[in-house]
Amino acid sequence: MKVTKTDLQGVLLIELDVFRDFRGEYAETYNKGLYAKNGIDVEFIQDDISVSVKNVLRGIHGDNLTWKLISCLHGEFYLAVLNYDAASGDFGKWQSFLLSEKNRLQVLVPPKYGNGHLVLSEKAIFHYKQSTYYDPKKQFAVKWNDPRFNISWPIQDPILSKRDELGHFVK
Repeated sequence: MKVTKTDLQGVLLIELDVFRDFRGEYAETYNKGLYAKNGIDVEFIQDDISVSVKNVLRGIHGDNLTWKLISCLHGEFYLAVLNYDAASGDFGKWQSFLLSEKNRLQVLVPPKYGNGHLVLSEKAIFHYKQSTYYDPKKQFAVKWNDPRFNISWPIQDPILSKRDELGHFVK
C-alpha cells in the first residue's frame, strides 16, 4: 500500500495493493497492523455503506471527533473534503478526489473535516469506516454549494436530501 499526504493537513490518500489475474482482482481493504505501520493508528469501530444512483450528492457532513476511512466499493464518485475547523488557518480549504471500483483508492478524513460525494456512475457504493459511533446530534452539515467555500462540483443540479439542500440537519 502507498500512503500520500494531500493538500489538506491530516488527510491522506491511500493506494491499496490490488492483485489482478484472469479471475478478477483481490484487494485487502483494511489491516490494522499494516495501517499502523504506515502511520495510521486509528481505531475504527463502525462500518457503513450508502448506495446511490447517478447525480446523487450526499454531504457535506462531519463532526469534531470522528476519523473516516472512505472508499468506493462499486461505481465511481467525486469526493470533496472540507476543513471545517474554525480554529485552523486552513478553515474552508478543500480538495477533491475521484474514487472508484477501478482505482481502489481510499481517503482518510480526520475529525473537524466534512466530506461529501457525488455519484458519477449509474450506481455507486460508498463505504466508510468510522472511529466513533454515528451521532447525528454531534454532526455538522454544510450546504454542498455554500459560497463561503466555493467547492467545484462537476454538476449544477444534483439530487439532494432535504438536509443537504438546506445545509443543516432536519429533525
